[in-house]
Amino acid sequence: MPNITKSFFKDIDLHCPSNNFDHRTKEISKDRLTVRRGQAFKITVTLTEPFLNSSASPLFIKAITGMYASQEQGTMSYMSIPDGVELSPKAKAVWSVEVYPTSSPLMGELILSFIPPANAPVGEYVIMAEYKKEEKLLGMPMVLFNPWCPEDAVYMEDEKLRQEYVMNENGKIWRGSALYNRPMDWDFGQFEDNMVTIGQQLLDLNRKHKEDPALDVSLRWDPAYVGRVISAMINSEGDKGVLEGNWSGEFSGGRSPGHWSGSSAILTQWLDSNNRPVKYGQCWVFAGVMCSVMRFFGIPCRVVTNFASAHDNNANLTIDTVYDEEGNVLDQSDSVCISIMLRKERVKKEKDRELQQAAQGSSSLLSTSSKEKEEDEDYRNFHVWTEGWMKRHDQEQYGGWQVLDPTPQELSDGVYCCGPSPKLAILSGHTEVEFDTPFVYAEVNSDCVDWLLREDGTLEKMETDTKRVGQFISTKAVGSDEREDLTLTYKPQEGTFRERLSFVRAVIRHYENLKKIRKEEEERRRREEAERRTTDPVAMAGGTGVPMRPSANTPPDGAVVGSAGGTPEVAPTPPPPKVNISFEEVSKPINGKDVCLNLKLNSKSTKERPLIIKYNIQAMNYNGRPTKVILKNKKEETLLPGKDLTIPIVVKFSDYCKPMLGSDGMKVSVIVKDQKNPDHPYHADDDVILEDPPISVTMPSELKVGESSEAEVVFMNPVNETLKNCTLTICGTGLWRTESEFKLTDLKPSSRIRIKIPITPYKAGDRKLAVDFDCSVFRDIKGSCTVKVTE
Repeated sequence: MPNITKSFFKDIDLHCPSNNFDHRTKEISKDRLTVRRGQAFKITVTLTEPFLNSSASPLFIKAITGMYASQEQGTMSYMSIPDGVELSPKAKAVWSVEVYPTSSPLMGELILSFIPPANAPVGEYVIMAEYKKEEKLLGMPMVLFNPWCPEDAVYMEDEKLRQEYVMNENGKIWRGSALYNRPMDWDFGQFEDNMVTIGQQLLDLNRKHKEDPALDVSLRWDPAYVGRVISAMINSEGDKGVLEGNWSGEFSGGRSPGHWSGSSAILTQWLDSNNRPVKYGQCWVFAGVMCSVMRFFGIPCRVVTNFASAHDNNANLTIDTVYDEEGNVLDQSDSVCISIMLRKERVKKEKDRELQQAAQGSSSLLSTSSKEKEEDEDYRNFHVWTEGWMKRHDQEQYGGWQVLDPTPQELSDGVYCCGPSPKLAILSGHTEVEFDTPFVYAEVNSDCVDWLLREDGTLEKMETDTKRVGQFISTKAVGSDEREDLTLTYKPQEGTFRERLSFVRAVIRHYENLKKIRKEEEERRRREEAERRTTDPVAMAGGTGVPMRPSANTPPDGAVVGSAGGTPEVAPTPPPPKVNISFEEVSKPINGKDVCLNLKLNSKSTKERPLIIKYNIQAMNYNGRPTKVILKNKKEETLLPGKDLTIPIVVKFSDYCKPMLGSDGMKVSVIVKDQKNPDHPYHADDDVILEDPPISVTMPSELKVGESSEAEVVFMNPVNETLKNCTLTICGTGLWRTESEFKLTDLKPSSRIRIKIPITPYKAGDRKLAVDFDCSVFRDIKGSCTVKVTE
């Protein structure tokens, strides 16, 4: 007969329902143990014999995370009952365990209370027990950050804020432009039952884990480190990240970024496809998905939209936009260097970029593909990122909200990620503070320079605007769907001395930091050259490869480069009073209807002024890149002294329908020249964002879990054209388990379509059903309805 050893372990009870309820993770699962650090959870161990609680037969326990766990790195913790295990003097993140008084040791029942410390690395753990040399797996809990624990680095004192920024699965993301902005619903779904697996895979697939898995896991105690990892893993650049970005306007092989209404469908597709990147995302999609992952891990997080956002790849805090004489915005990434001045500026930027990459250990230049980083610089209608709440152990005075941006724009430490950048540092212009603060500062507080490219190839500066960038910085308000304005938390009030002081401080600190990097790089290259000379006696003198310092004598502000030949230019005569240009909205711009604007001109001149007025309307992507010309016109009008000149602009639906399909808005650009003073042009533009036609979603205001009901979706065709290829996509965590698409019949003009959708809620709470309507004429018309679901 074989020798069968009797087990001392009879039963293990993880108490998942009660533990997860206490740790506010019951929405994730009732069957999988998910706990928060700094807070006790219980496991009942039942033995086959009485437990005498003696040092002769102790119960040894260890908690392990990662493959190369150690006490010194805080990834392994030893415990015992009775207490008596000897710990390493360098042990970090030490767990504790004690026996509940209600236990029955003589009956072999031990109710154990575990507390992972408030600085424990987050992630999946293995808890092993050993009793009389027999080992037993007790459980594999997922340990998360704990914003309810005062000792945790993500602690947030206000319960209303915790409910909003950790527990709320419904959000709003603002899009559009500074003047035409509106929110879209976003379903974060951070508590869906596959989020534990998704979260762990995001941690384990990041590049830092591949390079040094032991160090990577040990650093997961720090929310700043974890946030930076998540920022890199939400995009697919250089790793197995979640989303592939696409700004080309062509989305074959995937979904257009505007299709998505929530994170769960994206994360589930990434998980189910063996971590292939989901196609496609743009900034608000990247930010929405990142917010979901951050909230799952317990880091308070919110999605933030910056209107009139700048993208300056070396954060020199100036954005140049070039127009031709017809008012077209020139796509500078595709054009040749259009003047000596911009060429000098770009050479300077390239040197700074090379220095930054050298300091980061990156030898390659930024790649250029269909991502936002392909442009030297741009000015966008809006850009979306996230803010995470945390202490900064590397920058103790800069705790609080931190900017984290997962959209792939620029390399940071050789990886496409951004942040965490402290908002306190951004507000003060402390651009030397890590991480990526100069880049974020430039996004909210660059100066804009508009140039006119003349037919002879010369450039003329038309306007410098210090107030254009960084407007209506928006997020969802706590406890409501209203917009909260965050602009003054990023920069002082525009036009104030404090704002200009912050700007000057930011520029000075940025270039001081660049000089430091340059000096370190020069010293490193000199050392390498000296070492090479000792081993290569025939090395030529010079050729060290040390980059030249950028000249401190930059071209004067407003300098204009004339034609080739070097002839000195005659000083221009003083310009006449400026022609002021503004736009007036005649009616709300709605997709499917003609867009009507008034162009208004006035001046303080006391003389009549014959003007040449050119306006150009282009379809634009939200990142400021033109796609197609919709309409252009030229007029000659006379501006009378003391009076306004009003010029109506009408853009017919038939003119913009096709050019605008897949674009985010239209840019109306105006160039005005005084015929008597043609050397002083005037410029203004207006970003027009069209409001979608209405779509109605209704359902009962209250439902119960498991109770069947119906939602009704109604849409009427508002244009004199049959809508073809109609589809309706449904999603909503807690109401609808997977994103589903329904194909609909063609919809004739003025016809209405009415669809009833069966709904059976599977989670309690405030739930939102979101729909996305697509057809041949309209893209991604959104609708939603909120319902209260009870147990």
